[in-house]
Amino acid sequence: RHHSSSIEMAARPVVSVYSSAEQDKTVGNAPVPDVLLAPIRQDIVHRVHTNMSKNKRQPWAVNAKAGMQQSAISWGTGRAVSRIPRICGGGTHRSGQGAFGNMCRGGRMFNPTKTWRKWTAKTNNNERRVAVCSALAASSVPALLMARGHRVSNVNEVPLVVDNEIESITKTKEALALLKSIKAMDDIEHVKESKKIRRGKGKMRNRRYVMRKGPLVVYANNNGIEQSFRNIPGVEVACVDRLNLLKLAPGGHLGRFVVWSQGAFEKLDAIFGSRDEASAVKKNFTLPRSMMANADLARIINSDEIQSKVTAAKTGFAKPSRKRNALRNLGTMLKLNPYISEVRRAEIAREGKKKAAPKVTKAIAKKARAAKLANRAKYRETLRATPETPAASFLDSYNKVRDTVVEQVESTKKKK
Repeated sequence: RHHSSSIEMAARPVVSVYSSAEQDKTVGNAPVPDVLLAPIRQDIVHRVHTNMSKNKRQPWAVNAKAGMQQSAISWGTGRAVSRIPRICGGGTHRSGQGAFGNMCRGGRMFNPTKTWRKWTAKTNNNERRVAVCSALAASSVPALLMARGHRVSNVNEVPLVVDNEIESITKTKEALALLKSIKAMDDIEHVKESKKIRRGKGKMRNRRYVMRKGPLVVYANNNGIEQSFRNIPGVEVACVDRLNLLKLAPGGHLGRFVVWSQGAFEKLDAIFGSRDEASAVKKNFTLPRSMMANADLARIINSDEIQSKVTAAKTGFAKPSRKRNALRNLGTMLKLNPYISEVRRAEIAREGKKKAAPKVTKAIAKKARAAKLANRAKYRETLRATPETPAASFLDSYNKVRDTVVEQVESTKKKK
């Protein structure tokens, strides 16, 4: 018995076939079908289960006349009330109350439900087949069975195969004895203890009780097995030719505890095909294959073969690189634009010419200022009333003219 946590494949190439008459007695071995080694795709199983579970819904809707069976009319505008239809008449509290609208007491719902809603959902045929393969592969992993809640700690082997005598059992008493001999009664007792009243209004609608799921018995030929097992709580029966995902993965959860008859177990390769041959029953279908032979990626990376080729881990602290501004850092700008060096050289040459030009301008301005000062000094010299100045004769003549004018003015005053 192998209780590995791997969900990639069953642990043994063959499984034991147990006797239906004696406890813990094996009557032979059977090779593990390739469908039990298929990759487990929980996402596909969940999606297909969601779509398939919609196909058994019954149409329902509210009454088409609900909320509309009153005599009501709007009061219109101008009365400072809303324009919702109101109950006609008087003499009662009901008169004048709003009606029909979904916001009114006793009114209809918004967008009343219809029976012609789309109740079913289509699923690709190949997708359904892959989901069934994944569910079958999950049923052969003990860890997934335990995670789902099945009591398989004492079961001899998973997957559990019983000889073909199980298909001929016609009495429920004999079926219970068989389940006890293969140590599956722990799961049956767990189902019985889980029975409780359903929450919600379903308890009023002929589905009062709920309970867990027990073993799924799969057979090849119905020689009375359906009648014997169908009345045991939690136990379901299925034909290997018509395996249903809703039974293999109830609720979309992988890991259903399956009890196989030998004939059904040996028939799986013909139904689903093998690695070398396509299915003889399902047209254009081949088993899905794993992307990796070993899905334990951590174990592969840490193996000696990989680690011997991998570069050794670097020690020390790697100083984080500092982001520099290319507009201020010339080295960073050169990495982005190597031509910037030529641009900078041209700018420097242009600035040198501008600096040389002001020197010449300053010398010229200095000479002009000196000449201006000299001219100003010469002008001031002309204003001085001394015999040495060039304007002395002008001053003399000016003084004479002034004296003459003064004398004339005084003589005129005397005559008056």
